[in-house]
Amino acid sequence: MHLSKKIAHIGMSLLTLTLLASCNGNSSADKKGTDSTKTAITKPVPGTPIKYDSSKRYIYLTWDDSPQPPGTVNSKAIFQAESVKATFFSVGFNQVGPFKKRLIDSIRNGYPMFLLANHSFSHGFNDKYAKFYSPAMTDSALSDFLRNERELQIGVKIIRLPGNNTWASKGEIHGQKANSPLIKKLDSLGYKIIGWDLEWGQQKKMKAPQESAVEMVKRINQKFDDGNTNQQNAIVILSHDRLFEKKQYADSLSKFIFLLKQDKRNVFETIDHYPTVQQK
Repeated sequence: MHLSKKIAHIGMSLLTLTLLASCNGNSSADKKGTDSTKTAITKPVPGTPIKYDSSKRYIYLTWDDSPQPPGTVNSKAIFQAESVKATFFSVGFNQVGPFKKRLIDSIRNGYPMFLLANHSFSHGFNDKYAKFYSPAMTDSALSDFLRNERELQIGVKIIRLPGNNTWASKGEIHGQKANSPLIKKLDSLGYKIIGWDLEWGQQKKMKAPQESAVEMVKRINQKFDDGNTNQQNAIVILSHDRLFEKKQYADSLSKFIFLLKQDKRNVFETIDHYPTVQQK
């Protein structure tokens, strides 16, 4: 090969290598650029709206009086194992000692699976409901809810009244205490008050569910079939943490959820996604 041709050949080879190196460099840069523009996945905060599906039936499991270990611990573990959402309406004076504080922290930090909501600090001045709801005690009862919100660091303005099935949202109030000055005051301050459509009750003198899992599911289906709930396609179930502290009753809760999950229309949600709470 002539010298001039050899030089030309070497020149072409060098040019090819340069172009390849350049391309490889650009690929790395592009890849790096792509990685650097990835957006972080943010955790939803309580109250983040959802879109309802009219073909679904929304079930709101709301457990009152936490922290009440081991019932609260058992209930949380079952909800987690079954991947269902639930709301804990908590009471401030039950949070005694570091273990119960950690339990409340785990509920608060467990969103979107768990929601921490307000059930008053004193549980209605230690179950003295006549006094708690009397007009003369309106300011004291209001302060009781505000104290609970502050001390438990509750991030939503959602309340269940102790010993009382009343609903309130944006001036629409109905239930046992519809004319109570306390309820009207809470409503005027933007609090949403949640009652219940169906209670999984407690046996007298025993920390045990009154109805079987099968009976509760039957009653839920009947409520939906009859359209007999506070909001269409939505049902609020009330129960208490303490009912599920023994293994046989915790197993009943597992069975209850298992049976409900057999109907693909059923969707479990936290109470911040209840229609009267979510509405603007």
